[in-house]
Amino acid sequence: MSGRWRKAGSAAAATTALLLAGLGTAAQAHADTTPHRASPSAIAAQVAKAHVRYESSCATTPKKGYAACNALRVTAGTTAYMEKQAALKGATPKSLKPNATSATPTGYGPSDLQSAYGLTSASASNGSGETIAIVDAYDDPNAAADLATYRSYYGLPACTTANGCFKKVSQTGSTTSLPTADSGWAGEISLDLDMVSAIAPNANILLVEAKSSSMANLGTAVNEAVKLGAKFVSNSYGGSESSSDTSYDTSYFNHPGVAITVSAGDEGYGAEYPAASKYVTAVGGTKLSTSSASRGWTESVWNTSSTEGTGSGCSSYDTKPTWQTDTTCTKRMIADVSAVADPATGVSVYDSYGSDGTGWNTYGGTSASAPIIASVYALAGTPGSSDYPASYPYAAAGTSALNDVTSGNNGTCTTSYYCTARSGYDGPTGWGTPEGVTAFTG
Repeated sequence: MSGRWRKAGSAAAATTALLLAGLGTAAQAHADTTPHRASPSAIAAQVAKAHVRYESSCATTPKKGYAACNALRVTAGTTAYMEKQAALKGATPKSLKPNATSATPTGYGPSDLQSAYGLTSASASNGSGETIAIVDAYDDPNAAADLATYRSYYGLPACTTANGCFKKVSQTGSTTSLPTADSGWAGEISLDLDMVSAIAPNANILLVEAKSSSMANLGTAVNEAVKLGAKFVSNSYGGSESSSDTSYDTSYFNHPGVAITVSAGDEGYGAEYPAASKYVTAVGGTKLSTSSASRGWTESVWNTSSTEGTGSGCSSYDTKPTWQTDTTCTKRMIADVSAVADPATGVSVYDSYGSDGTGWNTYGGTSASAPIIASVYALAGTPGSSDYPASYPYAAAGTSALNDVTSGNNGTCTTSYYCTARSGYDGPTGWGTPEGVTAFTG
């Protein structure tokens, strides 16, 4: 994916964006106070110049039985947020450079995401006492320190090992015998921890690190997360489907009473596992932009090219869960719901481990949307002990509890809704994106 360029919207869209709040707002203490010197048309013209290059944090084609993370890091260009801030200051934006440290965020922050998904009140009031687990491969030695930096910048409550909010363990539950460190997966871990912080700042966070990216080790880490009491488990990785998937389902993902979210993938139309597991909530990806509509935001299917965009599709192996009612796909259909994933409208992340992307970065990929949805489940409250929470959004289908995404596609397919957005259910975005927590409550 390195070398692909993504234009971040038209001049008309940029004009609308400038009339509204958004584009990576930090905490009030860090808000931009520069007077608006430029006219809306001048700002729109500059924002329209936004263009970014991004790359995958992990291997894009894992071998059989292994998974790759679904995190995409912006490495060059100028984001829409950077262009807007430069226009307001009457300056020329400085282009991002690979591996360079940014002094301040360049993507969406907590207030943006909470606003976009109707969560401002719930994020402030809910989540206390809940534990959200993040499952990833390998170790991020700087996870706790980077988490502290992100939360401090945005004025979020401290979440540390000392105060009991944050805990990091291996797939066996050890706090001392941890996996080998890996800078690519460290970026994924930072993305996941920061998205939980952005959506559910009052919740506890459990990071479970698998010793490798094999499905067996990642699945063991999922089991450990549940064993340690997490009722919400986010998984931002995936690989090709195989005939082994149904056995993985039984061994690792069949946890009634636990909301398990999984990224739908970043390579455009096509199913991957474990998003295809019938026991999980498969999370697709959108492009999230400000809008003049009453919501203040608009979304479409994330699609950069035929091989870069949110995953979706009909599983080849997993049986259809009882709550899925689309009739053309006789097996498990991906996705169930969705959230922001387009790197061009990406999220702000702080990561300091390794030589790649130290400091503030903008990330996209369905690695962003999976922890966002896991955190929305946490805000909604503990699932019923015998429930499969993936069914909850289906009960709310067609209501105002979900933002129906009706435009865009993630490739070509013989059955239109497998890859093309429409009113109601579709593969790339499922039933839509959160509008509050109602659709994620049992």
